[in-house]
Amino acid sequence: MAAASSVTSPLCTWLVAACMSVTCGGDQSTCPSMLGSSSNSCNNNNNSNNKRRLFGGNSCSSSKWGRRKRVFLSKCSSELQSQRDLISSLCGSSFQGLMTSCLAFEPCNQYYASNAHFSSLFGSAGNVRVRSNRRHTRFNRAVHSGEAMAVAVQPSREVATKKKPVTKQRRVVVTGMGVVTPLGHDPDVFYNNLLEGVSGVSEIEAFDCAQFPTRIAGEIKAFSTDGWVAPKLSKRMDKFMLYMLTAGKKALADGGITEDVMNELDKARCGVLIGSAMGGMKVFNDAIEALRISYKKMNPFCVPFATTNMGSAMLAMDLGWMGPNYSISTACATSNFCIMNAANHIIRGEADVMLSGGSDAAIIPIGLGGFVACRALSQRNSDPTKASRPWDSNRDGFVMGEGAGVLLLEELEHAKRRGANIYAEFLGGSFTCDAYHMTEPHPDGAGVILCVEKALAQSGVSREDVNYINAHATSTPAGDLKEYQALLQCFGQNPELRVNSTKSMIGHLLGAAGAVEAVAAIQAIRTGWVHPNVNLENPDEGVDKNVLVGPKKERLNIKAALSNSFGFGGHNSSIIFAPYK
Repeated sequence: MAAASSVTSPLCTWLVAACMSVTCGGDQSTCPSMLGSSSNSCNNNNNSNNKRRLFGGNSCSSSKWGRRKRVFLSKCSSELQSQRDLISSLCGSSFQGLMTSCLAFEPCNQYYASNAHFSSLFGSAGNVRVRSNRRHTRFNRAVHSGEAMAVAVQPSREVATKKKPVTKQRRVVVTGMGVVTPLGHDPDVFYNNLLEGVSGVSEIEAFDCAQFPTRIAGEIKAFSTDGWVAPKLSKRMDKFMLYMLTAGKKALADGGITEDVMNELDKARCGVLIGSAMGGMKVFNDAIEALRISYKKMNPFCVPFATTNMGSAMLAMDLGWMGPNYSISTACATSNFCIMNAANHIIRGEADVMLSGGSDAAIIPIGLGGFVACRALSQRNSDPTKASRPWDSNRDGFVMGEGAGVLLLEELEHAKRRGANIYAEFLGGSFTCDAYHMTEPHPDGAGVILCVEKALAQSGVSREDVNYINAHATSTPAGDLKEYQALLQCFGQNPELRVNSTKSMIGHLLGAAGAVEAVAAIQAIRTGWVHPNVNLENPDEGVDKNVLVGPKKERLNIKAALSNSFGFGGHNSSIIFAPYK
């Protein structure tokens, strides 16, 4: 008998759940009226609707209904009593009270299906004929509902979950840098020119731009891929790809990744994440010109070489690096987005080494014409070196630039094991969206403020420790002022704060700007010198010159450096570097 009880215990649990899940047509308040007194008023709409729904007939409309009801309830009562006896004998007296109270509220259409249902549980379903009608279908739905409830009321099995052991967060350091800029293609040459206040803005020489109102840019005059890119590819690739591959390989060389070191690297844990805002504009433009003659004249590589991801892909193929490889394109905030995501791959343990940054080469007729049409460019053609004037009231627009910047990011312990020279540590960053306008910043600078505050929180850096900011400041009235006001709101209480704009000397490198300016920030940490703001002669009203770096380089012991980049579409990004300790 004990064995029988143990066998039937799960069945009893199922029966209890099935009973409790069944309702009298969706409203339990109707059940007492079914089995109780018939003296309830026929004007009660709920009872009338429930009776029509359960029995398919009109409610209390004739004397025949009273007789039918008594006969029907008598059959129900008899059937329910037999069910109680059966369950009690199977499950023991401990369930009898519960089953009695449960079955007392069963709908009477149980009468049509209960025999088949309970008989099927004990193997005699074949001897019972069940009426097939809508009442039976309704009950079947209730039974299925009961099965679902049966799972819910089963005693839950405790699962012992093991917590992940607390591990120290992986640190990310900068061990190499590579640049291609209007002021030089070596990080030291580039930064020394910045410290001396040299301008890389000049008249455009790559094409005849006499028809344009703007004829100046931060153009790269002399550039060679010899020793960095295969000659065959150099002839086919867009300049943004050539800049990217060259800067990327220079970053590796600067980081001491020799051929011997490369052979020892786990290439599955090495990745490339370098983006572009504009992509292969010249390759695509040349393809359109060729198509005017015939598709047969088109460069067969025009589609892949025009896409923004192909620079990262080609560099990874060249190096054999099989880790994370893709590009991000968020207009002029591209580089910062790439640097942050590359660092996150290292922090999460998905990579040990990452090349990250940005590249753009849009100083071609269609690129220049597009920005002229936006009325965003300076037209100070007679004095190019004075054209880019962040925070100066006499500015008339920004100056286009071109080039690439690439950082070699590495997990700290990995860098130490191979004896790498560590330039700085990447502490963290953040990005937000203004969600306001395609090209204009939010009037109250909410997106920038939120981005800076999130970057501080993510990196664990206090406001007082940030004493150098390489601003996005492009030499446009709205952008310069909104960023300045946001920075003052975040750091205005810091008397040591110094702010400058690299764009005052090289122009705006679009998607490459953030990476090149990150190199400038890291060089400031290394050397202890911050470069000047050139052309800042008449500051905008409300701009405090004591916060901005003057016309000469300044000594500064940097605790933490923040670099901002913002892009069309309302993309905001802030990244933070600090001396490695």
